[in-house]
Amino acid sequence: MRVRGSVALVGLCAALVVCAAPALVFAQTGLIRIIVGTAPGGAIDPYARLIAEHMTKTLGQTIIIENKPGAGGNLAAQFIAEAPADGSLIWLGTQAFTEINPNAYSNQRWSIDSFLPIIRGVEAPLVFVAHPSVPANTLAEFVDWAKQNRGKLSYASYQPGTPSHFLGYQLNEKFDLDLTHVPYRGSGLQATALIAGHSLFGFAQMNSSMPQVQTGKLKGLAITSAARHRSLPEVPSFAELGYPEFTAQVWFGLLVKAGTPPAIVDRLTAAAKAAHADPAVREKLEAQGYDVSGKTGPELMTNIKAQTERWGRLVKASGFSAEDRGRVQ
Repeated sequence: MRVRGSVALVGLCAALVVCAAPALVFAQTGLIRIIVGTAPGGAIDPYARLIAEHMTKTLGQTIIIENKPGAGGNLAAQFIAEAPADGSLIWLGTQAFTEINPNAYSNQRWSIDSFLPIIRGVEAPLVFVAHPSVPANTLAEFVDWAKQNRGKLSYASYQPGTPSHFLGYQLNEKFDLDLTHVPYRGSGLQATALIAGHSLFGFAQMNSSMPQVQTGKLKGLAITSAARHRSLPEVPSFAELGYPEFTAQVWFGLLVKAGTPPAIVDRLTAAAKAAHADPAVREKLEAQGYDVSGKTGPELMTNIKAQTERWGRLVKASGFSAEDRGRVQ
């Protein structure tokens, strides 16, 4: 009986090795795709391409960026959640996708527990900017002007259901401004509209607004970092002005499907860490206003779930629903 039991055990182990082998071989030789849940040309793309290029060299494999927009990023997440957990697909996650979407979509077909975060790549605050025609050079002056024009003004976000949207809602509620929300289909389109004066103010991505503030095409009235940011030292933080509840950092990072073999996860994590640690990569990312985090470990999921609760309160208070995402500029 002992002999037979040993033979059976060896056979079982061999079967497990054979089953796992295809995934391990593919992860070390096949094409890897980083799936981005937005259309090309947004703030995510420069980050994704820099990291993919470096990881390609480290792993000795081709990594391509595949944009799969739709349903506010949910199509990309669902696509990976329904695919094999073999490391061939990496989700480029963001604060909006991972922390806000679960609160905005009652029929979401994926769960954050379907994923394993491997790195929190970069972080950046949002900048509350205004067109030069706005007769205000400080947040206090802006609030006074907006109150004098209650019911006549609107704020721009780079997409509904994002921190840009809900921070604008929070500003509206905090100061009782009676603003209308005008969402756009990306940070680039939002910045273009703000520069042209089609929209007069809003919370904008650092990498799309920083050059415009530096050249005077937009005014930077406040920033959502805890303190002033090195890229825009002349712009005060909301916390500095007495409003720490507006402190927020958007982030981009990489996740794989939960259940991916540990050896594959370790290999991808090491390559991702090397990319974010490379001085040349860091310099390019920091030039765009990002702070390189490069954090790894199980606390990443804890952080995501904690922030999901914060954004959930704003989503609920705003009355936002998934259907609102369709009404964009």
